[in-house]
Amino acid sequence: MERISFRDEMARNRRNSLLLAASVSAILFALVYTLVYIFAPEYVVLAIPLSVILIILYAYGSYRYGDSVVLTATNARPAEGRQYQHLRDTVEGLSIATGIPPPRVYVVESGEMNAFATGRDPEHASVAVTTGLLRELDRLELEGVLAHEISHIRNRDILFMTLVAVLVGLAAILSHIILRSYRYGALRKGRRERRGGGIALLVLVVGFVLAIFAPIVARLVQFAVSRRREYLADASAVELTRYPDGLASALERIMKRNRGEMDVSEAMSHLFFVDPNRSPLDSLYATHPPMEERISRLRAM
Repeated sequence: MERISFRDEMARNRRNSLLLAASVSAILFALVYTLVYIFAPEYVVLAIPLSVILIILYAYGSYRYGDSVVLTATNARPAEGRQYQHLRDTVEGLSIATGIPPPRVYVVESGEMNAFATGRDPEHASVAVTTGLLRELDRLELEGVLAHEISHIRNRDILFMTLVAVLVGLAAILSHIILRSYRYGALRKGRRERRGGGIALLVLVVGFVLAIFAPIVARLVQFAVSRRREYLADASAVELTRYPDGLASALERIMKRNRGEMDVSEAMSHLFFVDPNRSPLDSLYATHPPMEERISRLRAM
């Protein structure tokens, strides 16, 4: 197998992250502008600076507190007590080997086997695993999964993945508000109050279409964010543990036993080790590469 240049891959990740962040920001800008146009047309001139300010403030809040939002939304709790001593020790050992500060460690109560990493940088990072993962995997398999999540932190994937989780959620909320306003008459009221004729109608139609497709586009952004990062994190984990069979075996066990029924928002699904939710549309825009392909690549190492 061709040797992976981790430096080149991380540089590619940073470039793609900037492009994807710009795409999501453009969607949010258009949604905020449409909301102002619907509910306060007399302030439409202020919609552009208002949109920019709101998005900047929201992005900064997401940067500072996005990991807390993710941990709260997943009901993660600190891995405290003697029962989680091995988990904490394994995370600390892998972190030291990787050259990053040990992240905070959390557990999520779920029979499904899964894990995720979140935070804004290696100095402010967290790793969470499900109780099902701790119960079902052996030592080497667990080490492989944790090495994968530690690799996300080392490769600096976590900031953008956390921001996408929060921003995608905002896009869905704004789209829902716009569609409800059309449903309950705000559009008709806005038409009566405007004299913009064709231009007003065009803005409203474009806003309506955008509100429908924004969640789909945001989901595609998640798709673009996750797949290359998952392959890179798998390879990075093998570089760290020197044992690809541990991670491959964990994936095989998860593929056989997980049902994909975790109570997790789709906006956060790309953060997880494997997709926490399964749906008929996974083949179109799944946030994770097929587990069979990941296992095949690991077995070939």
